[in-house]
This record gives sequence, structure tokens and C-alpha cells, in this order.
Amino acid sequence: MEPRLVGPGPYRATRLWNEIIELFRAGMPLRKHRCRFKSYERCFKASEAVDCLHELLGSNQNFGPEVTRHQTVKLLKKFLKNHVIEDIKGRWGKEDFEDDGHLYRFPPSSPLKSYPKKPSYGKEVIKFPDWNEMKAGSSQEHIAVKSIAMNSEMWYKRHSIAIGEVPACKLVFRRELTQTNIEEIWKSMTLSRLQKVLGLDSLDEVLDTKLVNSKHIVQNVYNVNKQGIVTLEDKSKELPHWILSAMKCLANWPSCSDLKQPTYSGFERDVFKTIADYFGQMKEPLLTFHFFDIFVSVLGLLQKPSKAIEALQMSCLLLPPENRKRLQLLVRMMARISLNQDLPPLSESVRTRSLMVQVFSRCILCSKDEIDLDELLATKLVSFLMDNYQEILNVPSALKSSIEDHVVHLQRVQIRHAGADGGAALPPPSFCHQITAGEFEYQRATGSQEPLAALLEEIVMNKEISVKDKKKKLKQFQKSYPEVYRVRFPSPETEAMLFPEKTKQKPPLLMWALKKPFQPFHRTRSFRM
Repeated sequence: MEPRLVGPGPYRATRLWNEIIELFRAGMPLRKHRCRFKSYERCFKASEAVDCLHELLGSNQNFGPEVTRHQTVKLLKKFLKNHVIEDIKGRWGKEDFEDDGHLYRFPPSSPLKSYPKKPSYGKEVIKFPDWNEMKAGSSQEHIAVKSIAMNSEMWYKRHSIAIGEVPACKLVFRRELTQTNIEEIWKSMTLSRLQKVLGLDSLDEVLDTKLVNSKHIVQNVYNVNKQGIVTLEDKSKELPHWILSAMKCLANWPSCSDLKQPTYSGFERDVFKTIADYFGQMKEPLLTFHFFDIFVSVLGLLQKPSKAIEALQMSCLLLPPENRKRLQLLVRMMARISLNQDLPPLSESVRTRSLMVQVFSRCILCSKDEIDLDELLATKLVSFLMDNYQEILNVPSALKSSIEDHVVHLQRVQIRHAGADGGAALPPPSFCHQITAGEFEYQRATGSQEPLAALLEEIVMNKEISVKDKKKKLKQFQKSYPEVYRVRFPSPETEAMLFPEKTKQKPPLLMWALKKPFQPFHRTRSFRM
């Protein structure tokens, strides 16, 4: 049986559990063993099960090589408790599995888990401000509005090729957005983008959107320092100073600027144990219980790193600011310690990177209700966080730009034409009643001809354009709307009055023009008598 990639979506942890059980039952070699002078068919030793399952998990793209042998033993304990395996006497239900030579076998039936019936969270409809409805007692005078008028020049540019029917339009005055409106927009667009990246039809099965605090998203985006770390408004929620000093000490080892007392042999291990104990005693993981399903669902995208990074960026924006800040500081410390060649080993038997993952994975991600694979899932997520923390824990610039542009767009005063996409936002009529055919024809004629007549009059009265251009525009208007043009100019005489012919006056004759042209003086020969 070939392993399958379990993608994002609801019940991903349950699907992974069933996948591993099927792979383990198909890949575990079964043979004859002897125990206490008795032979047992189709069974296996505990150590053989650990070897097989550890290799299976390490080569599975849903988990990867970060899975340790110790974690494999813990998973087999859960297999024994859930009757995935049993000892050769048929006993199960306790987590007393050890990496030794005890014999185990598979029960006749495969105990695959059914999908839990979670209550549907339901879609939360975020109410955006109604731009066409003014609050009682409010006025539009305080809104800076740039006058928008369609003069003849604008009309000519838009309709110089072919003049179509000019639709009725409405100038929409929008109220100023409140901080609450902006926060709701951030929440709506962030969740919408997250759903699109995950490729889900709905977030209902993996996230209760009512638990998403829109204020947290805005604070995580804008309340940051130069390094991108969240700055908290409530200073009482900051990490204790002694924990920050300990984290800086290991992250910047061996240059510990905050360290005043002399070090001793094994000092770095004691500092690390202090940090591990502090984060280990937290009542809730940094990614919170509420968001466990959404982060597990993101793990299905790890084969596409760019999409996984984008999904984790937006998922981490949903966290409370104090959780996000602690996550930023902790993961950055873990990554620096793992790459620090000058730091002495913090464990004799475990590599530093593996130690970071093992110690801090459960304080970063775990489920409120015990999930059989939560430790392996947390290991996978924390490993990916350590490798890409600089991108994941920064504010996604593309999302920020798109939301800010959308907010600016909503604050503009707009002209909306009837029948356009924006026309749907116009308030619908409160009621309607049937009218006669004659009333309909009258309303149709007057409703469309009055704006056209006003536009024609503007062309006629416009003194800023030349006579040539005005004649050209009037000719185009007459061709497109002959009835409206005929009402304004019922006869050629009325049209001619608009452009009176100028009488050409002959220039006056000058007196000097009547005289003979000047001739040069010619000297004549005189004849004397």
C-alpha cells in the first residue's frame, strides 16, 4: 500500500490516524515466535514494531524524518490503548508498550476511527456599514467631496466614437469608516484569503470564525517594532524580564550582554531548562486550542512551501498579540540555537535541533482534547516554523496592501450607474405597484430624455469650445438622439440662430490707393530754342 498525501481540510488528524493504521498493518512483517515454550503464529516483537513504524513515519511525506524513535514508541502506546494492536494473550487498553521483546499481534478487525461529529460553527456574516443609509442627526457636510460634473468635454471624450444610451447615475455619499468597520474588513478579507489558499469551500469545519477577534488582527499588523515583533499595549502580558534575559543569553551565545554573573560548567543547560520549564507550564499552547484544526489543516500544504508559508502567515495573524509575540521570540531563539556552532551541546544523546523540536512542540501546538497524533503533527509544524520563521511571522505585505487599498476605495465618493455592478448596493425600493402602459411610456420618455436634454443644453451653452467642435458634437448628438435634438431645434431656423452668419465687410478704400504709384524721377533733356 502506497502512502498518500493527506491535504488540508476538516478531520485531517483523523484521516492521518486511519492512514497510518492501514500502512502499519500492511507493512508490518508477521511471523512465528516462541515465548515460554509456546509458539505463536502471525505476531511480532515490540522492537520490530518500533523499527517498522519509525521507518514508515520517516519516509511518509505527511510526517517526515523529524519523527524520533521515542515518539514512535509513544504512538505505539496509543495503538495498544485504542486496540490497534494487542499482546499475544489478547490484552489491550493500557499504554504499557515498551521498546523490548514482548510479543504483539493485530486484532481481527481494524479499528479505524470514524469522523467526529462536530457541531457546525455556522457562517458568521460580517455586517459592513451601509453607505447609503445616513445615521440620524448626521450630515454630509463634514465629508470632503470633490465635485464631479460631466461637462461637454468629458461627454465628448467618452462618446466620440459611438454614443450609447446615457444611464441614470447616482452620487453615493459614504460615511467615514470607523475603527470597528476597518477591523471587520481586516477579519473578513483575511479569512477569505486563508480559505482560498487552503482550497476549501468553507472554513466552517476547521475554524469557528466567531472566535476570531478582529482587533487582534489589526494589532498584529500595525503594532510592531522595527524587527517586526509585536508591541503589546498591556505591559502586564509581557514575558518576565528574567525569561527574556535567559532567551537572549542562549540565542546570542557566547556574547550574553545581559549576563552579569560568571558562568560555570553546564550553565547553558540550566538556562535552557529554565526556559523549557517556563513554557512547559503554560495552560494553553501559543497557537491556542481554538486554532488547532486550522493549523493542522495547513500542514497538508507543506509539499507546496510557498502556499504553506502564506497560509501560516495569515493563521498567525489570528492569534492574540501576546501569543504572537511569544511565538516570535521563542521560534527565533530555537532557530538561532540550532544554528549556533559555538553553543555547547544541550543534551548528550539528542541533537540540538531535535531537542528544540521535542521540548517546545507541545507548548506551541496541541489539542485540548487528546488527539493521538497531535505530538507528531506539532513536530512537523514546529520544524517548518523554524526553517521559515522570518517569512511566516512577518505581516504578509500583499494582504496588507490589498486590504488598505480596499479601505481607501470604500472611503471614496463614487458615481454609480444603474445596471452596473455597483448598482446592487443602492437601496432597493421599499414597495412597488402596477402602473398603466401610458404612465410607463411617459416615465420612460421623461426619465431618459431629461438628462439628455440637459446635456444637449450644456453643449449649446458651452463657450469654451470652438464653433467647429460644437458643430461636430451637435451633429453626433443629432445622429444618436434625433428626438431630443428635434425638441431643442424644431426647425432649421432655430438651429441657424445658434450660429449666425457674419457679414463680410469690405475694407475701406484708402486715399493713397487712388493716387498713381510713385515713379522715379527721370531727368529730361532740355531743348533750347
